[in-house]
Amino acid sequence: MNTTKFDKKSTLVIAHRGLSGLEKENTNSAFVAAGNRSYYGIETDVHKTKDGQFVLNHDEDFRRVACDETVIKEATLDQIQNIILFDIDEQKTRLDLRPTTLQNYLSICKRYEKHSIIELKSDFTDVDIGKIIKIVNHYQQLENTTFISFNYENLLKVRKILPNQSAQYLIWKITDWELDRLSKDKIDIDVWCVELTKEQIDKAHSLGLKVNTWTVNEKIDAEKLADWGIDYITSNILE
Repeated sequence: MNTTKFDKKSTLVIAHRGLSGLEKENTNSAFVAAGNRSYYGIETDVHKTKDGQFVLNHDEDFRRVACDETVIKEATLDQIQNIILFDIDEQKTRLDLRPTTLQNYLSICKRYEKHSIIELKSDFTDVDIGKIIKIVNHYQQLENTTFISFNYENLLKVRKILPNQSAQYLIWKITDWELDRLSKDKIDIDVWCVELTKEQIDKAHSLGLKVNTWTVNEKIDAEKLADWGIDYITSNILE
């Protein structure tokens, strides 16, 4: 499968879990594939292990991506990195496809000069958030990082340490109540594409908020959103 280019206008495109339409999601291979292309940023999902390390996977376990029931918060990093993931053809034929770490991801983003979009998946403590920020800072990526989460408290914990850090709240649908809260806290929006309208984008912009949307994989949909003036599109395969 090849990536599909579209008329982006001023919209910035983010590779969802790396270039997950071409390489296995949330792997070093997917991040490098995105790094070698024109994406503005690379998105990933962060969980904490039993021994306090940060690994990348969308789900809380590896059943979907490896037919492995290991639960991240109940396993050590060493145990997790022994798991071999399915390739995109659902075969386990590549020994390099294993769960990776936040450090590996940041190193790749920095090397390829990509913006890091880090989804905070767990219910992180203030101490956890502080550790994640310290790791990001070690790679000198803080100015090129946006934290996103469905858990609003995670974003407030980030802002407690870094008051001006870029942050986006993941939501299924924009409501006036959410817009008021986000405007007050100066937290941008990352919304499901199916529920998004031009009027909502315009209203968010009028409040000084940027809008990201997920997950857009069809050229016709992406070009419509670009025409609407959306700030970011997150995609598995569009470039």
